[in-house]
Amino acid sequence: MHGVTKNIELPYTIKGPITDPWENKKIGFHAETVISRTDYGLNWNLALEAGGVMVGEDVEIVIDLEAARK
Repeated sequence: MHGVTKNIELPYTIKGPITDPWENKKIGFHAETVISRTDYGLNWNLALEAGGVMVGEDVEIVIDLEAARK
């Protein structure tokens, strides 16, 4: 992000395997984590009149993946 590369832990769960109604074998994966955008040099923000800031510090990453066997 923004020219910065870092390794992160991405905990995941495996869903399946299953066989769908057409006899296809499938497996699902779900992964999520939260990273701080300031760790990647993204420090811009704007104070709001009503209080607080425009952009939060945390970035939530969520991946839902389904794979089918050929």
